Amino acid sequence: QVQLVESGGGLVQPGGSLRLSCAASGFIFSVNAMGWYRQAPGKERELVARITGGGSTVYADSVKGRFTISRDNAKNTVYLQMNSLKPEDTGVYYCYTVVNRTQWGKGTLVTVSS
Repeated sequence: QVQLVESGGGLVQPGGSLRLSCAASGFIFSVNAMGWYRQAPGKERELVARITGGGSTVYADSVKGRFTISRDNAKNTVYLQMNSLKPEDTGVYYCYTVVNRTQWGKGTLVTVSS
């Protein structure tokens, strides 16, 4: 079955950086679009970034120029490099893909605070 396992979250000061990873298994990774959503406390889940199998990317306006999504098809892993982090980037970050239906990881918590 499809498995998505996120890692790399943690506590970081404003202006800092983190890199999230999502290890995928159970499907043909190289042809599937992958992405990251996040959910802040008390808010709805929102798209952060998405990357197609061919490497085309889409970003939320709020993270453009600060976050970079990438993928390593040899490792079945998608990454989210987050720079210049702001307190409003705080939330649980979820990896997702679509295989028959939307598939989600369990999430990794990112806290941006001084």
